[in-house]
Amino acid sequence: MSFIRKFSRKDLFFAVGTGFITGLIASRIFLFLNTPKIFGFPWQGLIVVIPILWILGVLLGYFLGQWLKFFEQFGRFAAIGFTNASVDFGVLNLEIALSGLTAGVTYPFFKAISFLCATCSSYVWNKYWTFNAGRSRGGIAEFGRFFATAIIAFVVNVSVASMVVNFIHPILGMNAHVWANFSAAAGSAAGLVFSFVGFKKAVFKA
Repeated sequence: MSFIRKFSRKDLFFAVGTGFITGLIASRIFLFLNTPKIFGFPWQGLIVVIPILWILGVLLGYFLGQWLKFFEQFGRFAAIGFTNASVDFGVLNLEIALSGLTAGVTYPFFKAISFLCATCSSYVWNKYWTFNAGRSRGGIAEFGRFFATAIIAFVVNVSVASMVVNFIHPILGMNAHVWANFSAAAGSAAGLVFSFVGFKKAVFKA
């Protein structure tokens, strides 16, 4: 059980904090989409459930890290990835709610704004938690590398999301609002791959 000792107070603080933020935003999105409850579970309960899942996810990363050290960071990165995705989706749905527009030429702009908000969140959480680079003095150079990596992820994320929402017919009976979010998920997944490799190798490298 040595992997449990690696779980620090800092991990607990960030896991609970980011989990709470994710749960709060996710619950509001599900309510906005009028998503049916699963087994009667209220969506507001995600505020409690997700922090617990984040803690378990980080512990799983430490557990797997006993054989492949890569997972120690990836456990934290995955939690932050979902948190940033919630920021992304939250801003996107706010834009949709305010405008009433779910597709067309405005969607790439909506997605771009939501992704940029998530990128700012990503920089802070990854610097101070995932890669433990809070004491680094990278300054402008570090931010430049981060920005360059984020631009690549930005292009991938927005391009994939926009192509899915505008050129692929909704599946499984999804309505326009749900399909817009599904498209955003596809974009986020593609951008996640670029983000982790870029942040680890070019931005917050030891």
